[in-house]
Amino acid sequence: MDDPSTFPPLNAALNGLAALLMVIGVWRIRSGDEANHRKLMLGAFGISVLFLCSYLYYHLHFGVSVNYAGPDWAKLPYLLMLLTHTVLAATVPFMAMRTIWLGLNDRRASHRKWARWTFPIWLYVSLTGVLIYLVLYVFTDSSRLAFERLGT
Repeated sequence: MDDPSTFPPLNAALNGLAALLMVIGVWRIRSGDEANHRKLMLGAFGISVLFLCSYLYYHLHFGVSVNYAGPDWAKLPYLLMLLTHTVLAATVPFMAMRTIWLGLNDRRASHRKWARWTFPIWLYVSLTGVLIYLVLYVFTDSSRLAFERLGT
């Protein structure tokens, strides 16, 4: 827990796993498998909560800020993705909790209405979280520059 470089890949993996569970969960409900849909979506929510705890610990404990250091032509698309990801990420916990609450309380019509909005936004946030990791930590030197500032 003392090495800040372990958190970004962990967080990306948690985001990817949450996205996978959500997609399988939607597939299961469309197949009429309500019990496994419930388990998968609650699992996705639990993984997302773990992600949020890990993400907050990483940024609060280490104070790491990674600035984009890729090619100039890709900076604007990256920043637009980051902006939409960040704004939508702030809504996901509330939307997901409301959608889950409605489902667990057998308010199916309201649950479906909320899920039509929650699922694509939550999936977008999870997948762009993985993409942001790839841009900053795999495809560019962004993370190397940030960790050099930290001395790690």
